[in-house]
Amino acid sequence: MPHVVLLGDSIFDNAAYVRGGPDVIAQLRPLLPDHWRATLAAVDGAVIDGVARQVAAAPPDATHLVLSVGGNDALGHVGLLDRRASSSAEVLGWFADAVEEFEQRYRRMLGVVVARGLPVVACTIYNGNLGEPAQRLATVALALFNDAIVRVTREHDVPVIELRDVCTVAGDYANPIEPSVQGGAKIAHAIADVLEWLDPGS
Repeated sequence: MPHVVLLGDSIFDNAAYVRGGPDVIAQLRPLLPDHWRATLAAVDGAVIDGVARQVAAAPPDATHLVLSVGGNDALGHVGLLDRRASSSAEVLGWFADAVEEFEQRYRRMLGVVVARGLPVVACTIYNGNLGEPAQRLATVALALFNDAIVRVTREHDVPVIELRDVCTVAGDYANPIEPSVQGGAKIAHAIADVLEWLDPGS
């Protein structure tokens, strides 16, 4: 029996933000064929280094893994947007250091996930709903971290759900950084679509 497990952070574990409405896992289950199961292993607030524990605790009968993590790690560098710099080169250097460290940890983590020997799907980090002018700056900064995700996933031939193309309007967010019921529905449909692509007719 196919059994998909969601790994990562509050992009999937968003129950605390939907005011009693359905979270991502609740919206995903009806979209899957009747014989599929879906389990939430993602944890609100998780960072890249926490995913290995989620993989270790995932059900032994899991057949597919879907991963969305990295947003909290990128958020940890938000202070770079306000740090005083003497030149644009200095700013780029700060972000280069942050992205390099992010990429190294993401690569180690994805290696652990892939080692489970199951089909894996990963997600990029969406842009959020921060309001201007913060949104414009954050979108540029997040592109650097997302580039690392895309390059690392390509190394393992892991398909990617581009969440920047999924959650695109203010109503997709319950607050500046968490998915609403509407956004969760879009994410659930994106997951169901890629699982159908991986296993057509299953």
